[in-house]
Amino acid sequence: MSAPNKSYDPVEVEALKPEAVARSRDQALAAIAAATDLEALREVKVAHAGDRSPLALANREIGALPPQAKAEAGRRVGSARAEVGRALAARQAELEAERDARVLVEEAVDVTLAYDRAPAGARHPLTTMSERIVDVFVAMGYEVAEGPEVETEWFNFDALNIAPDHPARSEHDTFFVRGPGGEGESGLVLRTHTSPVQARSLLNRELPVYVICPGRVYRTDELDATHTPVFGQVELLAVDEGLTMADLRGTLDHMVTALFGEGLATRLRPSYFPFTEPSAEMDMVCFACRGASVGNPDRPCRTCSSEGWIELGGCGMVNPRVLTACGVDPGRYSGFAFGFGIERMLMFRHNVEDMRDMVEGDVRFTLPFGMEI
Repeated sequence: MSAPNKSYDPVEVEALKPEAVARSRDQALAAIAAATDLEALREVKVAHAGDRSPLALANREIGALPPQAKAEAGRRVGSARAEVGRALAARQAELEAERDARVLVEEAVDVTLAYDRAPAGARHPLTTMSERIVDVFVAMGYEVAEGPEVETEWFNFDALNIAPDHPARSEHDTFFVRGPGGEGESGLVLRTHTSPVQARSLLNRELPVYVICPGRVYRTDELDATHTPVFGQVELLAVDEGLTMADLRGTLDHMVTALFGEGLATRLRPSYFPFTEPSAEMDMVCFACRGASVGNPDRPCRTCSSEGWIELGGCGMVNPRVLTACGVDPGRYSGFAFGFGIERMLMFRHNVEDMRDMVEGDVRFTLPFGMEI
């Protein structure tokens, strides 16, 4: 900036000449008019109205003029800068209006479109069935118990009175976990039933014990229409003083009524399981035909194959040896247990013919069951 002097002729200051100020103003106005968007306008503002713009630099030269020349030069430069400022504000308002109008068009939401164009999901029916069964027993006062899917052989076999030479303990029926380094025995298996949770419950809970145990189990079965190597099971266990087979029968009758409806008879057929004594297989009258298909070729029933009865699962009084292994006095306490497969129950209730449909993940299978919770 030039030093002030009283005899300096303002005509000789190039930046303050009328034609120079007018030229800087016109260049600024032309650049403002040519800006096509807000980003370009910001660049124009820095170049023609910023601290280093020609008009700003000319404004600094006013201080070097003699007092009698400052007023005229100040009016000239100030008028030009004000005109540029008004042009900037007007152009910014125009560009903002154009942007807002464009956004309204480009980001418009058609509220008349169907709200459900995205297909609704569905819970897997095995999950729904498991929770429905559990709810029946929770309403009766039972607690939900869970356990690990990789289980020790003691909990999976020994504690349940399954002898070392029992066929279930062979590699043809059980997935054994290899030891460290992939060699030798680890003493672990993928649990073959949810019964180990019963043993854990007796060891970890105060008596009396009333638990329902849902979970995933593993068997060395090939996947076909009626078998799968991974499936769901639900077992219940009740251990208290004075429990009998009558209590077991009443509990199972209530379960059948809650899951399948009123008026369905049940029966117990003698059977054998290492962890219950006495043991039984439980059947219920077919809920589809209610026995009307038996001996009636005109009314065949796919659910029970016209036999009139459906086998639900095994049950019985807890073997005293199991109670002893879990530290329970069989002379004072007795108990009953019942277990069945969730897939089998689903096949009964909904006439599912192929178990592979439950595990292949095809949404066409799950969607008809909906989002029941």
